[in-house]
Amino acid sequence: MRARSRHELSSRLLRAGFEAEEVEAELIRLEEVGLVDDRAFAHELAEHQLKVKRSGRRAVASALAAKGVARGTIEQALAELGGNEDEGDRALALASDQARRLTRVAPEVAFGRLVSFLARRGYDGGTARGAARAALKVEDHDD
Repeated sequence: MRARSRHELSSRLLRAGFEAEEVEAELIRLEEVGLVDDRAFAHELAEHQLKVKRSGRRAVASALAAKGVARGTIEQALAELGGNEDEGDRALALASDQARRLTRVAPEVAFGRLVSFLARRGYDGGTARGAARAALKVEDHDD
């Protein structure tokens, strides 16, 4: 069983048929004893997304928002983990790994696939194009 955000737990309990007042009271109790902690949840999920999956900042923020984590908590988790500092490095590492699988593909096709792949992982266009260029070792490419 994985950790869940307060919002996820609340939704799940309400769908299971518990009364809203009961759910709220229990969630408050669980927060007080430290069993529900959105800040720790956001930090853990962001760390996994950034370091293991090498996702971009936007993808991490989107995943946390989808789980009901507050925007301020998301920003705090990303700031603590340096979500911006190594964005280019993560994108390049991911692009390099993926580029090894594209050796039999025409360079322009490989470039497009890498940029699309990185965009789906949450990297902005400039970062994705730069990482794809570096991974494919091309000087310049018409975007």
